[in-house]
Amino acid sequence: MTTNILSRIDQFVIHWCEFQQAHHHDLLIEQDPEWISPAEQGSANSDGEVIWGPALQPPSNNLQALVDGLEVTPNPELEAYFTRYFSDNLDAETERGRLQLLMPWNQDDFVRLQQNLIAHVMMKRRLRQQETLFFAVTDEEDFIISVLNQTGEVVLEQVGKEPKEVLAGSLSEFFTQLRPLPYRSVA
Repeated sequence: MTTNILSRIDQFVIHWCEFQQAHHHDLLIEQDPEWISPAEQGSANSDGEVIWGPALQPPSNNLQALVDGLEVTPNPELEAYFTRYFSDNLDAETERGRLQLLMPWNQDDFVRLQQNLIAHVMMKRRLRQQETLFFAVTDEEDFIISVLNQTGEVVLEQVGKEPKEVLAGSLSEFFTQLRPLPYRSVA
């Protein structure tokens, strides 16, 4: 199963990068010397911006912090997703709407992401709701896209509420629905 999701993630990332290049969308980001990423390519220009592109994470990265902090095993497809690339968030859409795939920028951001996921699950437990792990934000206020950890289904949920709608049976299936959007198109 992990091979399938890795293939889908890689296909989308390649397609996303090709889309940006074909439409002349520069992948420039303001460089922060305190927040360097393996995704950065070269030095900053005179405006302090650096070219970036998704970069593979070290194979040793995992979501063990979720296991340790929550005593829950994260869905294997979601773990494969979050441990695949260092990148800025990727803009995309499905027939349902626009979204940004959340990606860790560097190793510190990867740690922070896990802390945010732990806090999200703790909130879900406090509310006695099904445990979800978010991986994307939408352009609809307070709506996120998550994986229902128990089943692996991709769901749309309003923060603090039960999932509203099943978008796909799995993260792998969800990735087949994604279409790239121009970089920075979703606020």
